Amino acid sequence: MAARAIDPWVNVNMGDQKPPDWLVRVKEDYFRGGEDFFQNIPPAKLIADMDAVGIEKAILTIDVASPSKHVLDFANHAPGRIAFAAGVNPNRVMPELWELEALTRSEPVVMARVVPFIHDLAPTHPLYYPLYAKCVELDLPLSINTGIPGPPMPGECQDPMHLDRVCLHFPDLRLCMAHGADPWWGVAIRLMIKYKNLHLMTSAYSPRHLPAELIHFMNTRGQEKILFASDHPVLSMERCVREARELDLRPGVLDKYLYANAQRLFFSERKPRY
Repeated sequence: MAARAIDPWVNVNMGDQKPPDWLVRVKEDYFRGGEDFFQNIPPAKLIADMDAVGIEKAILTIDVASPSKHVLDFANHAPGRIAFAAGVNPNRVMPELWELEALTRSEPVVMARVVPFIHDLAPTHPLYYPLYAKCVELDLPLSINTGIPGPPMPGECQDPMHLDRVCLHFPDLRLCMAHGADPWWGVAIRLMIKYKNLHLMTSAYSPRHLPAELIHFMNTRGQEKILFASDHPVLSMERCVREARELDLRPGVLDKYLYANAQRLFFSERKPRY
């Protein structure tokens, strides 16, 4: 029987608007994507793709400032199988937080998400701190991209070392580094050992290219820390799940990587502090 899986990074509305130049560059120069790279995926197609590879749940990216109706409709099409990651712009601060809180009350939002390189703001910048406090208040996990980004955009702001002070100042904040941590894998691992609420998902990273030091961590002290994710359709769910199942993992670790860690972090009962 194929291993069960949860995919915490799926895009279904990349055809909604004209993509920015940096995203076009990452498609052509980094992932060498085809014409179907920028497309809107219908709900039935996504569910069929999920079923084909054993993905029980998917988390779709949605913008808190202007939630896409196309994306929101997925939750109605497949109740219990679709949840949302609410993308937040730290430059708008309070309006974004009000919208985030409203969205978590009305939709199955299971995490907030920020992408530092888009704003060239390191996670230690004061503009993020209201978001950290709000996520603790809502008991909502937060995803933050780490590692040098693929597009020609600032990368220093995504050095995972910036999260050292964040984790220190907000010990109750459940954080998940996203899109790997290349080339700072060792730093990311050391921080995950240091802070119990810090995790990492391997979104936008082909599992067969994961470094040996991360595989060792997954097999040893990091069994509860590393989460699978694809970034579908940038990297297809089919490819990422297939390559994940081929990793040299100890008994029981594959299920934690593909399913159990995401189930615990994103789908366990939340206990908001209000």
